[in-house]
Amino acid sequence: MQFYKYHGAGNDFLLADNTAGLLSPDSAFIRRLCDRHTGFGADGVMLLESSADHAFRMVYFNPDGSGGMMCGNGGRCIVSFAADIGLISAGQTVSFEAPDGIHQAVITAEDYPVKTVRLSMRPVEGIRVFPGERACFLDTGARHLVKFVEGLDDYPVTSEGKRLRHDRRFAPDGTNVDFVEPLPPRDGTPALRIRTFEKGVEAQTLACGTGIVAAALAAFHQNHPSGCTPAETPQEYLVEASIDRLRVEFDARGSHDSFRADNIRLSGPAVFVGTVVLP
Repeated sequence: MQFYKYHGAGNDFLLADNTAGLLSPDSAFIRRLCDRHTGFGADGVMLLESSADHAFRMVYFNPDGSGGMMCGNGGRCIVSFAADIGLISAGQTVSFEAPDGIHQAVITAEDYPVKTVRLSMRPVEGIRVFPGERACFLDTGARHLVKFVEGLDDYPVTSEGKRLRHDRRFAPDGTNVDFVEPLPPRDGTPALRIRTFEKGVEAQTLACGTGIVAAALAAFHQNHPSGCTPAETPQEYLVEASIDRLRVEFDARGSHDSFRADNIRLSGPAVFVGTVVLP
């Protein structure tokens, strides 16, 4: 079996071409493959499979073997992989199946081994607010608790993330936890910093695509307490993860209690790392 390693802003994945339908990995296999000491190490595994109506189908597994959720960085990486195996072309807008529905994507720039991929995300409707905690809960294809903090460099992301990930308010599925610090605008564009504790990984990761989207939407929502009307141009946020900066664009509408975001796009790098061949 041959896998290909990619990372999106440091969020790393092992991908395989399963268009022939020969791979059916179980949870134990996924855990062994993702183990950073006895395996090859990754934040997740993805299979690229055939689709009757779209360019391909994305099947995603967390490193603990669980699945069934979307991964924004993984979505960008699998689009880059699809181009590398000749399934799609750079500059071509394609649609693909993912665990949370249909997504569109386009490779907007390429400087080997890095591609810049703009990925559409599903619409988001509704945000649950915890005012006393400066926190919001929303689903961007994966469940996220976004908590606004100060002094992110020294914040106990791992211990607090582990505690909140299992908070009974989010049982039984649990939640990813994003710790977000506002930054001064970059050339007039609102900016944030983020650190994410990911469920399934059960640790802090260098980046989380659905978390980056959640952070941008939560920040906009909190900054417009009386609600919002459809914008003439998309809203835009720059979000700094550990090693890369990503861009989130969206249209927002609705009142504070019935918030909805459409036309959500996540742009950032997808990097080919190397090839892994299993014995």
